[in-house]
Amino acid sequence: MARPLLISPPYFFFFFFFFIIFFFIFSSAITPILGEEYSYVKRVDPKKMKTPKSKLSHFQLYWHDIVSGSNPTSVPVIKPANNSSTFFGFVSMIDNPLTIGPKVSSKMVGKAQGFYAAADQEEVGLLMVMNFVFIDGKYNGSTFTVLGRNTVFSEVREMPIIGGSGLFRFARGYVQAKTYMFNYTSGDATVQYNAYVMHY
Repeated sequence: MARPLLISPPYFFFFFFFFIIFFFIFSSAITPILGEEYSYVKRVDPKKMKTPKSKLSHFQLYWHDIVSGSNPTSVPVIKPANNSSTFFGFVSMIDNPLTIGPKVSSKMVGKAQGFYAAADQEEVGLLMVMNFVFIDGKYNGSTFTVLGRNTVFSEVREMPIIGGSGLFRFARGYVQAKTYMFNYTSGDATVQYNAYVMHY
């Protein structure tokens, strides 16, 4: 008949103490792996934020890239690589007017602020990084952000809307850009932007 294993009281407390220490060390080590929240992160119930129902809005705007004259809205900050037929490496900072009509003198409702960069060595393809900043009516102060690829010689170019602020919080959607006018002498351009924005 097997004899029971007996542990004297001093050894029992030693093993118990060792088990407690090991448990806390092990549990703290695996906490990040198991995806537990950190002290600076708190899950939020969207219902408690009283977020209104999302809606889809369509904006038709004209984007004016003015590189000529004494007050250009598009300013080169990095020159293209030597002998590049696609202007690869070129970067221009923009503060372009957004108007409701194709003429730059038509009502301005916002600005496109950011930059575009020639990021393609095979064709003229721009990386567009810009905020559409509104200054008119209820949208005053609200923005949405466009980030995408713009192959300027394509008839229609599509780029995603990746976020926003103000009335465009949690914004998502896309824009379609179509060149309305390009002046080969001055380099100025007007592009029609149709933006489809899902927002609250």
